[in-house]
Amino acid sequence: MKLLIINPNSDVAMTRAILSSATQFAGGEFDVDCLPTPSAPPFIDTYSDTASAMPGMVRLLRQHEAEYDGFVVACHCDPNLDLMKETTDKPMVGIGEASMKMATMLGHRFSVISTDPRSVPNKEALIRSYHLEGLLASVRYPAAASAARNEDERYLQTARAAVEEDFAEVIVLGCAGLTGLDKRLQSELGVPVLDGVICALIIAAGLVRYQVSTSKIRRYR
Repeated sequence: MKLLIINPNSDVAMTRAILSSATQFAGGEFDVDCLPTPSAPPFIDTYSDTASAMPGMVRLLRQHEAEYDGFVVACHCDPNLDLMKETTDKPMVGIGEASMKMATMLGHRFSVISTDPRSVPNKEALIRSYHLEGLLASVRYPAAASAARNEDERYLQTARAAVEEDFAEVIVLGCAGLTGLDKRLQSELGVPVLDGVICALIIAAGLVRYQVSTSKIRRYR
């Protein structure tokens, strides 16, 4: 089995980090690659960024569709995911949808830990689009005035507040750039912490093995 992770932005360092986590998880059981999107912004932050990334994402899919059995869109806002699902008959999984739907299977309510205040309403809108708002405890981001010693500590404090104050039972890391942080936080918090990249790989690999993909009978053509 071969899976391709499409990083919707053009950040090479983030692409390497995503591939590192994905390769470690695959453990030789399947092959995985990760490519940045040509001519895309360095970070997907706005609807304009999403639109700018679209042509490159579709081009990557069409160029490599024959080589791979399934695909992952590695941005937690799932940019252009519907278009990507419609463009291929092979499994296409977004890390936002995968991680948040998986979170509902592991606890009563989940919290999304995002990177900044701008992303909060976008996350809430995405959660509503997946009909998960009744299972959401909160969307949080690290406080700018945090006294944490480093970045990991800031996210740990934020996730701990979600567990203790919002009664979240599962934490979802709300950015592909946070890949690799899951097990460090989980060991401190004692609740499941989900890396969207890994969740998407779990689902994509399972769909390939089960030989099912996105229905094209109505919504997608």
